[in-house]
Amino acid sequence: MFEFFLNGLGVVFLWLAVEYCLRRETADSLDEASMVPFADDPEVARRVELATGKAVKAVAPEVAKPGWVNLDM
Repeated sequence: MFEFFLNGLGVVFLWLAVEYCLRRETADSLDEASMVPFADDPEVARRVELATGKAVKAVAPEVAKPGWVNLDM
């Protein structure tokens, strides 16, 4: 019986912690955050925009500066 109480208390604590972390987020900010993984590839961002109808704030890939080398780490 005590284990059920602790499990229930754990679930309530997890729910409250998530609610506390997301208290200032709006639907628009969460929607924008879901599009971030596609922002670094303009072609993929364009396909996601066509498929979902939502705008993706894509950034252009970094261009190598003359005399500098871009390393992938």
